[in-house]
Amino acid sequence: MGPTASGKSALALALHERLPVEIISVDSSQVYRGLDIGTAKPTRAEQARAPHRLIDIRDPAETYSAAEFRADALREMHDITAAGRIPLLVGGTMFYFRALEFGLSDLPSADAAVRRRLADEARALGWPAMHERLRALDPEAGRRINPNDAQRIQRALEIHALTGRAPSELGRAAPPAPPPFHFIKVALMPDDRAALHDLISRRFQDMLDRGLVAEVERLYRRGDLNPEMPSIRTVGYRHVWEYLTKRINYNQMIARATAATRQLAKRQMTWLRRYPGVQFFNAPGAGKGPETECLEHLRKTVRPVGKSGVIIKSAGAGRPANNNSHNGPG
Repeated sequence: MGPTASGKSALALALHERLPVEIISVDSSQVYRGLDIGTAKPTRAEQARAPHRLIDIRDPAETYSAAEFRADALREMHDITAAGRIPLLVGGTMFYFRALEFGLSDLPSADAAVRRRLADEARALGWPAMHERLRALDPEAGRRINPNDAQRIQRALEIHALTGRAPSELGRAAPPAPPPFHFIKVALMPDDRAALHDLISRRFQDMLDRGLVAEVERLYRRGDLNPEMPSIRTVGYRHVWEYLTKRINYNQMIARATAATRQLAKRQMTWLRRYPGVQFFNAPGAGKGPETECLEHLRKTVRPVGKSGVIIKSAGAGRPANNNSHNGPG
């Protein structure tokens, strides 16, 4: 885990070369085909070195929920541990990590008609007004959800429209049983905020140099996508979309996308500090490098034992997990 631009993908590739792991992507944007440059999706060469599961599994016109991710990720984890290897979950969609480990309450499935209506209202009123509506309906959810997080605002209002109940009330319902895995949580955490901000700026410029505008233009020319869809709401994509539709100029696009990415990184770091049981490592550039320290930590913590699973050494386990319990780390 870690904030955007912290070096998660590079660390995952390094660990894949040194440990018997298989990578599962935990990224709500990398699930979409055609969203490559702006999501920092692993290149074809990188995926040839280390295949990533749960990448390119949805068309940009489709939605993909946390519940769907949880089901897909658990299936992949069972397949990986059954083959005697260790699932390595890598990404920055923090809500997915929490949904995977702790489960989700029994919330209604997405309703396309309700989502279209809410999107139409947001285009007319703006997402700040939609956030105010949510605060009136569910003060707890309104406090918890960032006013700039259009996707979560829409989902919360959708739940209320479908159930007539506050999303936070439903969220307190008993979640499903926890998955039969032991999660070893490690995260990259930059210790220099200014350096991270500089890296974010340079990273977005590199994305532009590699053809991000052309990538978004291909999506725009499809004709069936709009900026209210989760795929196009992705940081960077929505800003290039605004540039292509002449709502902002090129320099404004860069400034807004960079600022939004910094805000995203801040939210991710805040979330990580509150998440229980995380072992933090310095992001690249500090000391001997995160791959060395993280590798040492994992080697002290787990070891594979063929098709019967892994032993969690730090937990004092003396017996390998069987195929039914899959007591392996995520």
